[in-house]
Amino acid sequence: MNVVNIVLVAMVLSGATVLVVGCYQFFLAGLHIWRRPYIRVSELYPRVAVIIPAWNEAAVIGTSVDRLMQLDYPPAALRVVVVDDASTDATPEVIAAKAAAYPGRVIPLRRDRGGEGKAATLNHGLAHILADDWAQAIMIIDADVIYEPTALRRMTRHLADPAVGSVTAYIKEGSRPGSYLTRFIGYEYIVASAAARRSQEVLGAIACLAGGAQLHSRENLEAIGGRVDTGTLAEDTVTTFQTQLGGRRAVFEPHAVVWSEEPGSIGALWRQRLRWARGNLQVTRRFKGVWFRPQAGSRLGGITFGLIWFCLLLLPALMVCASASLVTLFFINRHLAYTAFHVLWLVNVVTYVFITSFALLIDPQMARRTWKQALLFPGVVNVVILLAAILPGPLSLLARTLLSAVGVPVSSGLIGGVQLFTYIWVTACMGVAYLGKVAESRRLGWLTGPLFVYVGGYGPLLCAVTAAAYLKELRHAEARWEKTEKTGKVVAAT
Repeated sequence: MNVVNIVLVAMVLSGATVLVVGCYQFFLAGLHIWRRPYIRVSELYPRVAVIIPAWNEAAVIGTSVDRLMQLDYPPAALRVVVVDDASTDATPEVIAAKAAAYPGRVIPLRRDRGGEGKAATLNHGLAHILADDWAQAIMIIDADVIYEPTALRRMTRHLADPAVGSVTAYIKEGSRPGSYLTRFIGYEYIVASAAARRSQEVLGAIACLAGGAQLHSRENLEAIGGRVDTGTLAEDTVTTFQTQLGGRRAVFEPHAVVWSEEPGSIGALWRQRLRWARGNLQVTRRFKGVWFRPQAGSRLGGITFGLIWFCLLLLPALMVCASASLVTLFFINRHLAYTAFHVLWLVNVVTYVFITSFALLIDPQMARRTWKQALLFPGVVNVVILLAAILPGPLSLLARTLLSAVGVPVSSGLIGGVQLFTYIWVTACMGVAYLGKVAESRRLGWLTGPLFVYVGGYGPLLCAVTAAAYLKELRHAEARWEKTEKTGKVVAAT
């Protein structure tokens, strides 16, 4: 095998690196229960100031405040500061009504000049909270989230350990009745929150505190400057990194459950995830001195954490690289291309089965709603290819039978065309999933939008978002904080 072939095969199999790292991450998640014996954590009820940034949140802010007032937490130790970012709807009136209903416990603030983003709104509230010494801990949340009654006290107990600077909760998708898209998101959150954050805590390095559930000790916030970052689209990730680089731990509490309403349309999801992806790229540059540089007091520079971060961030590029290499090999060494592709997809099968099974078992309640989306997360075509990788004989026989029934001869040219299609599909699935966004706003979009997502895959759709973030950052496009519209459909499911 010549040098060119070796390089091409290596580029194909680079995609397997992502899969192996993903499996290892889930293996670590399984160790979480032994690393975090929650039964030994003592109860602690510090005085907590909850800060809610609100811009045109009239549909949801009232319910969120009411549910906070009903938390299983000492009333005298809980205050809610709602920062109205110059809303133009009925948000000020709703906030005023809640302040009147809960005197001394709900504190309304208003910015006369809005539109500067969530981080600027949070800083307005933080300045007010830190101006006196009442608050011993500060919790940053979103305007639409619903906390289960025990969530806050399950989080605050970790602050009994002075080494802990911040705590985050398990965010779950709670839109009801929901849609195919919110069920995809529900499954994604099992993977990205319930499992991934468990594994990161075992590693000792949390990538990001959930934006809707960030509990900080006062000491931690003051140590990082008493403000959140306004220079990126990922202020929550920056705060998480600053906490850990400052020598304090960030903790994930999986038993503190918070329900959130997520986008119900592909367009809204795209805007939200594009902001997140661009934020991650900005964080990657900002903390470029951290990656793969182990240091005392923080594990963010660890090799494993770096692999987890960059495998996810570079996944679209690796998909394009693998696809281009397979197509090239197809024309210069077809047998080698088939062998490399088969190895890659056998690893894919193991990863798919392991991660899907683990995720569905880790949250049976959500699994009952999302198991179909979990199975089809890679997309229908990719699932068929996965089956072909482990059952080539039976599927080949079935395909030949069906083609024979419609009078299509099975030739070497047809077989080669199918192989070439599968190699191209490694990248093309992202484009097909993206077509769901394009089709959604057009005639019959209610039908064609979901069809493209199911065929191309929800996972590839997220990869397409990351690829778009690459382009936005390379073009130095304006980084605006775009709010996700909320309608008040979230409920705390039981």
